Amino acid sequence: MRRALIVAACVLTAGCGHAASAPSGPVAPISSVSVPSLTPNCPDTGFDCDMQTRIAAVEKYVLTRPGTVGIVLRDRKTGAVWRNAHADDMVWTASTIKLAMVVNLFERNAAGKITLTAEDRGLIQAMLHSSDDKAADTLWKRYSGPTFNAAFPAYGMTSLVAQRGYSSTFPYWGFEKCTPNDLDRLMTYVLDKAPERDYILSQMQGVGPEQQWGVWRSGAGAKNGWSEEDGGWVMNSVGFAGPGRRYTLAIMNNLAGKGGYDEGRATDTEVARILLDGRN
Repeated sequence: MRRALIVAACVLTAGCGHAASAPSGPVAPISSVSVPSLTPNCPDTGFDCDMQTRIAAVEKYVLTRPGTVGIVLRDRKTGAVWRNAHADDMVWTASTIKLAMVVNLFERNAAGKITLTAEDRGLIQAMLHSSDDKAADTLWKRYSGPTFNAAFPAYGMTSLVAQRGYSSTFPYWGFEKCTPNDLDRLMTYVLDKAPERDYILSQMQGVGPEQQWGVWRSGAGAKNGWSEEDGGWVMNSVGFAGPGRRYTLAIMNNLAGKGGYDEGRATDTEVARILLDGRN
């Protein structure tokens, strides 16, 4: 019964998918982790010495945080990719799946398979800006959930699996699991191939306050997802940063009942800060 009430309440909220809404009020301040000084003679990984020390700092930091944190960092300039030990963990997507929905809607529209109306475009904007759940529900039903799910692997989400949940609809965007590697590939697809790419990226850069954490920061863009599942909160963030959108970063934090919204938000934001702040 408690789980059913959570699901019903979530329909009126944004960003959590099929979960409880995010807590209101100020978020506890993030304790910054210092990045160690550069080490000489660093190995040739495709990442320079500065980034290698940042990666080492993140690996140390996440060991102190609740739950598990899967991370994939990509340097689009050099082609270097770093995946941590949890990059293949299956985690609830929460609202990060809305980014894949947007890509699919624009692709079908460009191919003449559907014609997006002004109302549809307003719902797309709401999904990207404030992670609006009712907007996602409307578009999912209007343009066929199974059609969305069938398209997602083409965007690199090859591990994504629809889950049976508390909804009579299957598949349903609010009950999906994927890996950080899936989100990494999705972000690359958006940057390289998505129709109306510039619109999508500008929306990711200008998200509302409910998504201004994780990968998001000044000049960067993100699509975040947060959800309280039966096993606890998940806090996810995927996006791009740096001059020319050089870096992409996917973070999936499965708190597994060991922490909540505030802790997960702080973890994702600090991981992105260590890796990306000051990079050019």
